[in-house]
Amino acid sequence: MSSLRSQGQFALRLSAVAAGGTLLLSGCSVANSESAGGATAASSDTIRVVLSQEPPTLEACEANLTSTGVVVRSNVTEPLVERNPSTGELEPRLATEWEATSDSEWTFKLREGVTFHDGTPFNAEAAAHTIERAVNSDLGCNVEGYVFGETDLEVKIVDDTTLTVSTPEPDPILPLRLSFLEVVPASTSDTEKVREPIGTGPYKIEAWDAGQKITLAAHEDYWGEKPAYPNAEYQWRSEGTVRAAMVTSGEADIAMGLGPDDGAGDLGVNYPNNETVALRLTGDMAPLDDIRVRQAINYAIDKEGIVASLYQGKDKVAAQLVPEGIVGHNSSLEAWPYDPEKAKQLVAEAKADGVPVDTKITLVARNAQFPKVTEMSQVLQEQLAQAGLNVELKTVETSQHLQYQLRPFVTDEGPIALLIQHGNQAGDAAFTVDQYMLSDGAQSAFGTSEFDEKLKAAGKTSGEDRQKAYEDIFSYQNENIVQFAPISHQTGIIGKSDSVNYEPNSSSGDELRLSEMTPAN
Repeated sequence: MSSLRSQGQFALRLSAVAAGGTLLLSGCSVANSESAGGATAASSDTIRVVLSQEPPTLEACEANLTSTGVVVRSNVTEPLVERNPSTGELEPRLATEWEATSDSEWTFKLREGVTFHDGTPFNAEAAAHTIERAVNSDLGCNVEGYVFGETDLEVKIVDDTTLTVSTPEPDPILPLRLSFLEVVPASTSDTEKVREPIGTGPYKIEAWDAGQKITLAAHEDYWGEKPAYPNAEYQWRSEGTVRAAMVTSGEADIAMGLGPDDGAGDLGVNYPNNETVALRLTGDMAPLDDIRVRQAINYAIDKEGIVASLYQGKDKVAAQLVPEGIVGHNSSLEAWPYDPEKAKQLVAEAKADGVPVDTKITLVARNAQFPKVTEMSQVLQEQLAQAGLNVELKTVETSQHLQYQLRPFVTDEGPIALLIQHGNQAGDAAFTVDQYMLSDGAQSAFGTSEFDEKLKAAGKTSGEDRQKAYEDIFSYQNENIVQFAPISHQTGIIGKSDSVNYEPNSSSGDELRLSEMTPAN
């Protein structure tokens, strides 16, 4: 049965789902159409950003988390090298040169004359400490599981401006991996995480008023070009319509994470986004340990209807965890078709063979994770229930969501279908599959030893061989593992005041570089 036939009914169901929120918002007018574009725009010395949620921490080794990185990365802290989001090329930051000096060793030459916000010098000792702290220690940094897995690095200080980093096995993309490490001073604790880091970036943390706002001030001794705005201020509002209204009324200059119907109007700017939404399914608990049930979930989801009704067709139906443009994306892979009858059939077959398909599956979603997340999760619950599964929806905050997202997972709530939003900022499939598909990956719910071998072999390849190896992996996952039910590749939208010059790019949702913003007048 075609997904198009049900879009009218689908839209009606979505309207009912969203009605409560609409009624709540209709009673208070927060937008002022007459002041669109920022009639009460900020003074030219402060750039004001409104986020969808308060960061749980600004700890540098957690900066790959979207809610942390959007404030910290390249603003407060900086990496050795950075990836240009438009070209995909690696560019100098705190390192000026790097080269492979053996099959498993890379040598980095560091920038001179750089100081941290506390006045201490940046040198090889600080770079080495950052790597040891984030990758080799027991601190439990998110970046360790996301980028490096179980691999430890051997770090040697040659002199103040020279560092060598070695891997147990050849790693052709080590510099790209290191682009995820935000450098902190050698004095930073390696036994406790830091809520407010000291960095080398163009801004330093001025104050964090918990629950209210975060303010940054320009680093007077910054080694690079001075930012146009001496100050920055972050606030957060969970409702997209409120964030959009803050821009149209002049209360904010930039609003993050907007949906297509949040009301930003001409101030809403679309930008390429590499975020993918999917369900991650636990494979070691019944009934999700039966591949037929996992296949049924994929058939049960009306992805085209979700994209059309919730996102006005701006997002794209997904067949895999990475979008086009990422090394390893399989362009020939087709999305699972919407086939509710097939879904029911597979669940019935599993039940006939003794699989306890009535066992409760908890669908876990996170508040304010992305636009329309509440409506999407409610629709997913309904569609999986129509396939014959017992699904309970649980919505949690960021800190609690991480307990489901990262090892060690919550284990006392039975089988979990976790709604994830995965962004591959590095541009290489290794950063997706190593964490999400290896049996012991930081965000992987299960796998097989055979699949692990395929994944590890792919990581050692380069060039065309690398592209082909990862294409095969995404195909193999859909046919033989089915840990995921991909839903959509997202398109990002920010609200931007006319008083600000800024062109968002594919990294903007995770790394909003304030130094790229300038006053328009």
